[in-house]
Amino acid sequence: MLYRPNRRALLATLGAAVAAPAVAALSMKAGGGSTVSTGSTGSTGSTAKKPDSLDWQPLDWPKKKWREVLSDDAYRVLFQEGTERPFSSPLNDEKRDGLFLCAACFLPLFDAETKYDSGTGWPSFYAPIEGRLGTSRDFKLLVPRTEYHCARCGGHQGHVFDDGPAPTGKRYCNNGVALRFVAAGEELPALRGA
Repeated sequence: MLYRPNRRALLATLGAAVAAPAVAALSMKAGGGSTVSTGSTGSTGSTAKKPDSLDWQPLDWPKKKWREVLSDDAYRVLFQEGTERPFSSPLNDEKRDGLFLCAACFLPLFDAETKYDSGTGWPSFYAPIEGRLGTSRDFKLLVPRTEYHCARCGGHQGHVFDDGPAPTGKRYCNNGVALRFVAAGEELPALRGA
């Protein structure tokens, strides 16, 4: 039998490791090419700007509660580690500035600046926002892969591969249904469960 780490134990360990450091302050280009200062993504909701700190705590809701707030497809991917069909997500073609959030708890995971067209049919990124993802080994296809999930709620996002572009060489291949896009200048939803 293959070992698969307990997600709850992994999150408890990960939460302690990522809650302390701050994410480097970033800026985002707004409409006319000007730079907007960074803002918080706390529970009160704010304009879509790059997060400047880890002002969140791990969230460990029971699966029943997630089923109540998510669509069947989102629940299947996020909490049953399913995969959506390639080329089925409108986020695959999203090209605006903004942030990609976990569809479950609304934690910002990726900046649109790191998105690229991998040709795989799933939204792909070369880097996550620092401290926002956890990883584990996945043996579902018998070949070991690195699965990544939201560090806050544990929702399965996708798999990371070593065939991405510079500067990281990584491809974070994400299920679109596991993400929610918020364009630059739009209101960020409050972190769910905060």
